[in-house]
Amino acid sequence: MADHQEASVTLPSDPASVPTARRFVAEVLDGWGLDDAGDLADGIRLMVSELATNAVLHTFGQSPTFTVDVRLEREERLRIGVTDSHPRWPRRLPAAVQQDNGRGMVIIRSLAAEAGGRLSVSPTEEGGKTVWITLPWTAAPVPTR
Repeated sequence: MADHQEASVTLPSDPASVPTARRFVAEVLDGWGLDDAGDLADGIRLMVSELATNAVLHTFGQSPTFTVDVRLEREERLRIGVTDSHPRWPRRLPAAVQQDNGRGMVIIRSLAAEAGGRLSVSPTEEGGKTVWITLPWTAAPVPTR
């Protein structure tokens, strides 16, 4: 396997794009050897869903698209980022019992930590941001055919 593998997709900032983002990441990781039926794959799908949903809902129509980047570095570290062009960074909101939102980043941060990873945010040159999850890579290498 190469030292660095990468895949990305840009999607419309629309709720219908969330399952497309989730499927894209699942297919890429399956191709890189991650067990699609495992707990890590389930957690990654949930994290991608939350990140994509945030990119759609919390940019208030000011980001017409969002991009999902998947990077595998030296078969040691997996990075998945969701980039939008809205300048506002994610904020922790108090998750009141009656509130329907405000838990996404908490869920993402918890799932990433549970898998031995972390959540981070970085600015883009265009004034937006990328929300990254970084995880240790534990998949078996894909056999050469």
